[in-house]
Amino acid sequence: MMLNFVYTALLVTSTTAFAPVAFNNVDRTRTVRFMAEEEEASADQVKPLRIGTRGSPLALAQAYETRERLQKAFPELQAEGAIEINVLKTQGDMVLDKSLMELGGKGLFTKELDVALLGNEVDICVHSMKDVPTWLPEGTVLPCTLPREDTNDAFIYKDGSVTRIEDLPDGSVIGTASLRRQAQLMAKNPTLKCVNFRGNVQTRLRKLDDGVVDATLLAIAGLKRMNMDGCATSILDWDEMLPAVSQGAIGIQCRSDDDRSLKYIAALNHPETKTCVDCERAFLEALDGNCKTPIAGQARIIDGKVVFKGLIAMPDGSELYTTEATGALEDAREIGYNAGKELKERVGEKFFQMMVEMSPQQVLGQITK
Repeated sequence: MMLNFVYTALLVTSTTAFAPVAFNNVDRTRTVRFMAEEEEASADQVKPLRIGTRGSPLALAQAYETRERLQKAFPELQAEGAIEINVLKTQGDMVLDKSLMELGGKGLFTKELDVALLGNEVDICVHSMKDVPTWLPEGTVLPCTLPREDTNDAFIYKDGSVTRIEDLPDGSVIGTASLRRQAQLMAKNPTLKCVNFRGNVQTRLRKLDDGVVDATLLAIAGLKRMNMDGCATSILDWDEMLPAVSQGAIGIQCRSDDDRSLKYIAALNHPETKTCVDCERAFLEALDGNCKTPIAGQARIIDGKVVFKGLIAMPDGSELYTTEATGALEDAREIGYNAGKELKERVGEKFFQMMVEMSPQQVLGQITK
């Protein structure tokens, strides 16, 4: 009898040990939610944010600045491998023995980045805004502009003895790839000779040291971002040399349906810079200038208002037209666009037709005669 009782107890205990645990609906829901959250977190960890950039020292400095700002704003991006920097070569980087005008001008430093972005090879692209055409490829947006650096041009003379354009000796040779700079230089002194000066900042400064040219002009923003602003002989104000549209500004582009990237870069946007850049780009859009047209345009916010100044010229500086406008911040784009329309009407269609009809060789002939 005792043996039967022990056997029965053991049987019951064993059966209970292997019985399935009963979960109620709440427990099951919590388990499923926990697994889903774990999978989502894991997916975020293994999916880095891929930054597309050109490979020049300046472009990389801008990409590194973007990475640093992202990591400060989002702790999850501080982990090793959370952000990748992918270097892409553009046509403008690869062909250095021709002027930008001869290569076609627009999109020379952005096309390959656009292709990589639309092909999902990168998630965001970091641009010097002055290189970005006024139109963007369908499926992409550029909603973020970082805080702007100084927009002015730096003047660099071979031995530092000349600090102003007006004091350059007649016949001085100036190295620059910018028609905007060439036109404004020659408007001040028609005897100056401007020669094509391509390559990164370091290459241009080396050519200056080698005596290839007497002087050159570079954006002080780029020099500052590479801690090289000490090489500037002087900084030119707007009256001496009006900067390019969007000069000194860094823009970040992404796919329009990429919510993750949009969230990240929205946090970096600097509203005041974007307001000014939008105004300037609207001016350029209204003029619809081609790569053979010297155009300059800058906006500032002064006392809570947008103050804009624009310029268009013949490549040899023989004709130069300016315009100015002021208005409310919320009307920034309209201010720039209307300024462009007004200037275009004042200059006349004949001016732009000449620009279209002139070959790159004719334009270069004007500025190197």
